[in-house]
Amino acid sequence: MKKIDIYILKKFIGTFFFAVSLLMVIVIVFDLSENIDAFLKHDAPWQKVVVNYYLTSIPYYINQFIHLFVFISVIFFTSKMANHTEVVAVLSSGVSFWRFLYPYIVGAVLLALMSLYLGNILIPNMNEIRREFKDEYIEHLVKSSGRNIHIQTDKNEYVYVETYNMKKDLGYKFAIERYSGNELVYKMSSDVIYHDSLDDHGWRIDNYTERYINGDRESIVNGRRLDTVIPNLVGSDFYNLKEDFEEMTFFELRDHIEGMKLRGAEGVRRYEVEMHQRMAQPAAILILTLIGVALSSRKIRGGMGMHLGLGITIAFSYILFAKIAMAFGVNGVVSPALAAWIPNILYCAVTAFFLAKAPK
Repeated sequence: MKKIDIYILKKFIGTFFFAVSLLMVIVIVFDLSENIDAFLKHDAPWQKVVVNYYLTSIPYYINQFIHLFVFISVIFFTSKMANHTEVVAVLSSGVSFWRFLYPYIVGAVLLALMSLYLGNILIPNMNEIRREFKDEYIEHLVKSSGRNIHIQTDKNEYVYVETYNMKKDLGYKFAIERYSGNELVYKMSSDVIYHDSLDDHGWRIDNYTERYINGDRESIVNGRRLDTVIPNLVGSDFYNLKEDFEEMTFFELRDHIEGMKLRGAEGVRRYEVEMHQRMAQPAAILILTLIGVALSSRKIRGGMGMHLGLGITIAFSYILFAKIAMAFGVNGVVSPALAAWIPNILYCAVTAFFLAKAPK
């Protein structure tokens, strides 16, 4: 990289982290003012408030707004360079506009890789701590699924409980049925089923009755206690954990989606949209960076204010469009993959338009 490339890259990265630092201060102040009553009401230790909640929230908020602040940062420092005729000096020295984009692309790729790491690995692990604190001191994230819960655990296997106690991790009036085609071949029923805390798929079944059905022949086995493993069934399947995908890495989320599809669970589209968005968001950083350079590299009447105003309008229009597309994906209007990527596809066309005009 040449000196001018290093100069632009330093400006890019430095302005971005400065803008994000200001954002974090503002977000924390507003969040504290909103939740301080809950902290005091539940006697939340301030060490936990600072470490378990706010420090673990910083990567989450950075990744939430990363593409917006990358865009604003590019607009800000590039417009400043244009007003100081630095861009004109660079281009007049024989550097083409496309070569001028090189340090911006490098910076955007670095930030995109950071976003990819944050969203798919670091944040899900830190969210376990943040959400545990949130569930205890701010709002309950775990909610009961109600009564008469039916779950498909395999292609031919179904589980039923009348009610499930989340605190004790046990279900009442349990039944499991297996089918061969449309014919019932096995059924177990019991009064109570206990989840094994040491094994996600381990269960203890009390006072059970087993029925084995083979055509016209049927045998019945009664028992007082059975320790067993039920594949594809865990305690959390019987209650709802609000936005639990926040605690899943990309690979855990992918496996969870496969499990939900196998069980025929509801709400799988929300998880699919989330998975595809984790890939689409880093790509948006590169797209918005190129739009920002194309918009702000020319010196215009109105200066930086005009550039920032236009840039913020485009950035918020992207966020709004992404939210609308996500709603369409969750509600089945479009596929989850298309819902996550269609904003990038459309804004690629916007990028091509501005880049075509910029060298002129």
